[in-house]
Amino acid sequence: MGETQRLWQQYIDGRSADVRRTLIESYAPLARYVVDRLNLRPGAALEYDDLLSQAVVGLIDAVDRFDPTRGIKFETYAYYRIRGAVMDMLRELDWLPRSIRQREAQLSLAYAALESRLGRPPTDAELARHLGLTIDQLDTLAQEVALQTMQSLDETVASHAWDTATVGDVVADPSAPSPEDELERQAEREMIARAIEDLPDAERTVVTLYYYEGLTLKEIGQVMGVTESRACQVHGKAMLRLRARVQALLKPPAEKARIMSRGASPAVKAAKFTSDAAGA
Repeated sequence: MGETQRLWQQYIDGRSADVRRTLIESYAPLARYVVDRLNLRPGAALEYDDLLSQAVVGLIDAVDRFDPTRGIKFETYAYYRIRGAVMDMLRELDWLPRSIRQREAQLSLAYAALESRLGRPPTDAELARHLGLTIDQLDTLAQEVALQTMQSLDETVASHAWDTATVGDVVADPSAPSPEDELERQAEREMIARAIEDLPDAERTVVTLYYYEGLTLKEIGQVMGVTESRACQVHGKAMLRLRARVQALLKPPAEKARIMSRGASPAVKAAKFTSDAAGA
């Protein structure tokens, strides 16, 4: 006699709580197997652990009701008891009457059958006639069925090991910046950062201390060992150079080509372009 058979015999003979617990623990993986086979999508009101807990309830019920003398494998018997327990819980959580669910299924089947037969979507009159309903009755049924399309904003639509997304996460926020605007701002920040990196050391230092560190021009002068007036001059030059650089980067390619096609030497052309951009 195998270990499992021995446990079952002990449980039948004495209904020992310890033996019962041992049997439940030994068959616990079966509860998870059934839940995974159902391939249900947990939502905000029902998580995977809830399904698993109900499956264990079904497993416990199967252990208490199982009769080995009937010649049925416990795994086969327990599978349907566990599945039934989970499905019963889901039916209790369903806020729509079962009759509406059944009528929704009939409506879907009728629509599919008519579309296949006609080669086009059926009209309301054709659908009502096929179902033996009036147009008003069909409208009422459609309104009742539409209730099941309501969703909670907390319902899970995607889940990963590192994050979970809900319906509320994917609803558009009209006050949020558009992806296009955000990309433009990101491009502008990167452009300004490149322009700052190209500044001479003194000007780059002043810009960094003034705009990133929040120092005053007087404090910057003390850090650099120059007067406040000198720090102000360096800041002014940096702004002029940055403005010219950014304007140059924003110039359309055709405009750059037009300027560079003039008859001056390359050095003069480059200087002229920078000057024009700075004055823009």
